Amino acid sequence: MSTAQQILVVDDDADIREVLRIQLENKGYSVWEAVNGNDAVAAVSENPDIDLIILDIMMPGLSGIDACTQIRKITSAPVLFLTAKSKESDKTAAYENGGDDYLVKPFSQAELLMKVRSLLRRYVVYKGKTEPVFNLSEIRIQDILIDTTYRFVYRENQKIELTDTEFQVLMYLVRNRGKAKDAQAIYEGVWNDRFLPSSTNTVMVHILKLRKKLELDFNNPAIIRTVWGKGYQIDEA
Repeated sequence: MSTAQQILVVDDDADIREVLRIQLENKGYSVWEAVNGNDAVAAVSENPDIDLIILDIMMPGLSGIDACTQIRKITSAPVLFLTAKSKESDKTAAYENGGDDYLVKPFSQAELLMKVRSLLRRYVVYKGKTEPVFNLSEIRIQDILIDTTYRFVYRENQKIELTDTEFQVLMYLVRNRGKAKDAQAIYEGVWNDRFLPSSTNTVMVHILKLRKKLELDFNNPAIIRTVWGKGYQIDEA
């Protein structure tokens, strides 16, 4: 049985799928293909071992954004949006609906493979983690409980569903409790990628998503606080 990491490429353009398949298979990845959003959801449902989804946004029928929303109900595997849509509002919509990263066409092979490696590296660690990320197997932040062994988050025994990237952002702030971290520090620490001006929005969207899931009142956050002029911070216990 092959142990190659499995990537699902979703695009209605056959030429783009072929180019991506060749580039990825040349690096040793196993590649699946889907021609639209509905087929993508079906492929993920049928193959729970898919490690990464590369997803176009503009497709007939079910859009990439809507497909990602459905995929998030099935798997926490990272989703890399690959699209010609480059507005900040488009990126925000992608992240708010479960995307992990975003690559605008046209793109270089080196940039694509860098993002693929980064997302897969984080997901493989996340998926295969068998030991706590800290000496403590449980970390409590106010009424939030983080199980670091299985990487689950709870409030009053109710599991809070986080994507891989959301969990990574949360744990980055937990590791730096009591210290305010700006967008550049968070992006470079979590995404392991070069910080660009647009990266600030990426971090802000993920912080907002975390607040909506973790805070009792996300408009007045008590867990992930904003320290004006410095960044975001989880207070020391």
